[in-house]
Amino acid sequence: MSDRPRIDPSESVYGAVHLGYLVVHSQRLADWHRFGALAIGLHTDRPDADTLRFRLDDRACRFLIRRGTTEDVTALGWHVDDHETFDRILARVSDRGVPIREGTAEDCALRGVERLWRFPGPKGIETEVFTTPITTDEPLRMLSSGWVTGEAGLGHVAIVSREPEFMHAYYRTLFDSRLSDFIDENVSGLRMKIRFLRVNERHHSIAVANIRGLKIDPIRTRVQHVNIQSATLEDMLAAFGRVTDLGFRMAWSVGQHTNDRELSFYCVTPSGFELEVGWNPVVITPELDRAWTATTYQGISIWGHNTVAQSPLDRFDQLRNVVARLRTPEITVPELIGSTGK
Repeated sequence: MSDRPRIDPSESVYGAVHLGYLVVHSQRLADWHRFGALAIGLHTDRPDADTLRFRLDDRACRFLIRRGTTEDVTALGWHVDDHETFDRILARVSDRGVPIREGTAEDCALRGVERLWRFPGPKGIETEVFTTPITTDEPLRMLSSGWVTGEAGLGHVAIVSREPEFMHAYYRTLFDSRLSDFIDENVSGLRMKIRFLRVNERHHSIAVANIRGLKIDPIRTRVQHVNIQSATLEDMLAAFGRVTDLGFRMAWSVGQHTNDRELSFYCVTPSGFELEVGWNPVVITPELDRAWTATTYQGISIWGHNTVAQSPLDRFDQLRNVVARLRTPEITVPELIGSTGK
């Protein structure tokens, strides 16, 4: 993995890790192109007939959509600031006997990175880590004026879990994640506690909704939603209008969250998980971080975020998917739940 001297894996890596990209496998590339380019307003590239990529900034790739049958997020790519931190993270993984594989040259080219290493993650979502993204001077061709990335990373992912402690411990062990806050919420009759974890200045890069005790996972996809952040309120509202006008399904109307105060809406991607397009969330600066105290909020939203009714066909598909996963165990990575020595 590395010829550099052995480093201490117990030293914190918090603040040096950022969500870099996500990988989706889908048979619906034409729908994804229409959704990303015309509805959300992202820059779109088509390297080959089986590949679609979205850009939000100067990175060569932020969303990689590959032809495949999964119809889901299959990997999350995490940008690590420097080689020493990179080695520290890989040491935590290898010391616990978790298999690590180096990405091929094709893998790296598709994702727009120089090198990457991958290993198992919760719910079967592979974790990929890299240090050097490929950037491009090619002008962005998109309907939006811009997106907020930088130190905060691409955005965040939200996952429902019947094994939430495993997932919390995974990201704590791997990235020294910190707890931002909790939300208690009733969603469609299901009472759940959602835990929000940060690894940098973004209020949360991972949200984990606790559904422990349920025999089935009510969400077909491995992730419930992915979030990206508009540069302006006008951009966010314009995307809302385009999604509606083009006939893509809206899951939650525009509203404002209780904890990170982000204004956003949620729509359904061609693969079935949701995309949250937001604006102006709280940023946890180093000064705020030092004094931060986790709070429990009652309810996801201050206002708005009203559910948009599903069609009978949507409800039938959801029921069919739930029955198909009855009593299916949730994938965990038990090796990565121990202390990092801090």
